[in-house]
Amino acid sequence: MRKIFLLAFFYTSAICASSIPSLSLDLSHTTVSGISSGGYMAGQFHIAHSDWVKGVAIIAAGPYYCAENSLSVALSRCINKQETIPLQKLLSHIKQSSDAAKIADIKHLEDAKVWIFHGTKDEKVNQSVTDALAQQYQALIKNNQLEYVNTQPFAHHFPTQSYGTACDQSVAPYLGNCEYNAAANMLSFILPNVKPAAAVSTGEIIAINQQQLGGDSASTLAETGYLYIPKQCKEGLKCQLHISFHGCNQYSAAEDIGTQYVEHTGLNQFADSNDFVVFYPQTKKSLYMPMNPQGCWDWWGYTGADYSTRSGKQINAVTQIVQSLNAG
Repeated sequence: MRKIFLLAFFYTSAICASSIPSLSLDLSHTTVSGISSGGYMAGQFHIAHSDWVKGVAIIAAGPYYCAENSLSVALSRCINKQETIPLQKLLSHIKQSSDAAKIADIKHLEDAKVWIFHGTKDEKVNQSVTDALAQQYQALIKNNQLEYVNTQPFAHHFPTQSYGTACDQSVAPYLGNCEYNAAANMLSFILPNVKPAAAVSTGEIIAINQQQLGGDSASTLAETGYLYIPKQCKEGLKCQLHISFHGCNQYSAAEDIGTQYVEHTGLNQFADSNDFVVFYPQTKKSLYMPMNPQGCWDWWGYTGADYSTRSGKQINAVTQIVQSLNAG
């Protein structure tokens, strides 16, 4: 693993030398995905921006606003505890936020495509938590627009076809070699007419300055984030966008991680064959103000009470970065 990390470190250094090409992105059908805290963030980002984010894939996370702006609530009900999740209360909060224009009008959620995954050997997030996520979305979208996969014997990680650690373990880099292509399955459900993954990658990973592009709202993000840009998108083809949120302890500066999540989820090969750019935003750890020692995305309120809305700092920062990409 140390050898893999060192290779990833030097590769990251090479990535950082690149510049952002001018892109032509159709953001009106953006999709998002994420695992664990990144799964929570993917759901928040989707519901906040459902007017232009049309599909979401979530691995091992719970419902929108589960923590209700409280770390103690997050720990007692939204990870592996058994406190009952008040779904009706959370649905009422979504409606109130929509009425107050803090999030997009919830009418946009009706046609959303939602793919949810929970492994039966996941000891980090209780299945009842992810069950509640599926129930919440089912109340917001049309029938047959949701697929919930909850029968695979996998631990807490992003399942891949052939990369990572043993499938029944949840250890760095939190990619499981499970002979199960989660990227293929999620994209096939949330995107129309998906073509098979490219046999040979033609794109490149480019480092971007999140602090510069995200402005003041990006203070809890790492300086460097990553884009995977297929060759045809770099050359001017109008492409779509997929945003992939990593989990806790999975940001690129974390020990034994590097760019493994950016390179090996399987998303990039589908980007090549289906004309979309992948944005991998990155968090950073902090030990004080805010306290976020595992580099998690904010799904309980460490950046402020509006963390799950369009004005939430991390949601706003990622949005600003995405919008800046069309300007090169």
